[in-house]
Amino acid sequence: MTEPPHEDPAHPVLRTLHRGQIVTGTVIEIASFGVTFVDIGGLTAVINIPELSWRPINHPSDIVTVGKEVTAEILDVDPERRRVALSLKALQNDPLVQLQQRIGKTFTGPVTKLVPFGAFVRVEDRTDSFEGLVHSAELADIPLQVGYTLTVKIARIDTMRRRIELNLTR
Repeated sequence: MTEPPHEDPAHPVLRTLHRGQIVTGTVIEIASFGVTFVDIGGLTAVINIPELSWRPINHPSDIVTVGKEVTAEILDVDPERRRVALSLKALQNDPLVQLQQRIGKTFTGPVTKLVPFGAFVRVEDRTDSFEGLVHSAELADIPLQVGYTLTVKIARIDTMRRRIELNLTR
């Protein structure tokens, strides 16, 4: 005599979920590789790093902590793999779109990184700021180092590629 199949307790929850649905859950774990696990009604869902915030982050703990209640949008439900992908940023306005209002404006900001093709400059006065690139052709005669302050103008913002192009002003 065979036993009746054991029903997965998460299965009923999976049947109620769909893409675009807004759910609330509690962060139960932040993995070393950056995935955040959230308990939504007895089912564990995941939030990958790019879906935590529109702004640059170093680690998921910059945005969430274990035990924190979060509200997120469901990006995908995969019943076979028992996976639900969530997004926090889907419920937020993209601050890069708001930054587009500053195209053509001049400001000063610190150099945050030097690369062979130019220098990245912080474009906002906050720790999770966006950075824009000043191309090396504009910097040829300036001895730069990280922390050096430049006066720049926002030339272009590409929201799709998440890039900000800056021009040096003199």
